[in-house]
Amino acid sequence: MSHSDYTITVEGLKKSYGKLTVLDGINFKVERGSILALLGPNGAGKTTTVKILSTLLDADGGKATIEGYDVVKEADQVRSKIGLTGQYAAVDEYLTGEENLFMMGRLYRLGKDDAKRRTAELLTLVDLVDASKRPVRTYSGGMKRRLDLAMSLIANPPVIFLDEPTTGLDPRSRLAIWDMIKQLAKNGTSILLTTQYLEEADLLADNIIVIDGGKVIAEGTADSLKAKVGNDRLEIVISNSSAFQQASELLDSKTLQADKESHTLSIASKGVKHLKEVLQKFEDANIKVETVSLQRPTLDDVFLALTGHAATKEAEPKATPKSKGKK
Repeated sequence: MSHSDYTITVEGLKKSYGKLTVLDGINFKVERGSILALLGPNGAGKTTTVKILSTLLDADGGKATIEGYDVVKEADQVRSKIGLTGQYAAVDEYLTGEENLFMMGRLYRLGKDDAKRRTAELLTLVDLVDASKRPVRTYSGGMKRRLDLAMSLIANPPVIFLDEPTTGLDPRSRLAIWDMIKQLAKNGTSILLTTQYLEEADLLADNIIVIDGGKVIAEGTADSLKAKVGNDRLEIVISNSSAFQQASELLDSKTLQADKESHTLSIASKGVKHLKEVLQKFEDANIKVETVSLQRPTLDDVFLALTGHAATKEAEPKATPKSKGKK
């Protein structure tokens, strides 16, 4: 695959805050028109990576390019090629949705007619036409998020960074954002997505990179990452609470998760034969089972297997403002 087939390249990227290393030489590439999801636990470096790639933060080492432009040496060219939706909606709540988009268009130096045309197109895309004349302070969280995404698209950039785009949204709003992201990729936009939700990456991403401790620790599709934790999980609800502890001891395993309140035991499944063996153990011990089900691996399963701890919201050190003249 030639260099021009990649819109984003990252080589040996490093970033530290004092003695704390956030990025320790990570490498990855994003193919043109594809979606790459960055997954990682608290402080893994996801947001720091996005800030460096979007020219908001300088790296300590390594190199990154967007459409062939160096994010440090050619920052102005990079900014003309990207759109960014951060973790929190960056919209003016006292302006209307239409005014926010028009203002952003003018900031991108679009002519008045072009800014109006692009505003109308994006209001339709994010389904905010009916609310376009209302102040943004009256919008729901999902509406603000859709408007924020639309603002990052005003100049029709070939590369979009989406940093935790659906965190805190209700299921309906999350689905709406997912549909827009899929449509953008279908139209040829390259997208780098950071997320805590494996189901989000599973649905959207062509490739997934897991970072922890400042390093890339796994890469692949959602299915290949799930396979690392043993395919499916076996969930068993014990009928009698008094037998719950005995049942837990029979399933002694590093992958065992026990919920005393619901009398539920969950363990990595090794297939139908394993299921039969577990049920036979309970029958021999005269432990009654209420329900049995096989579940796909969860986000916590993947992160527990890969990092030893569950995924949590990014909480990285605040960046030191860049020097004057840089965004």
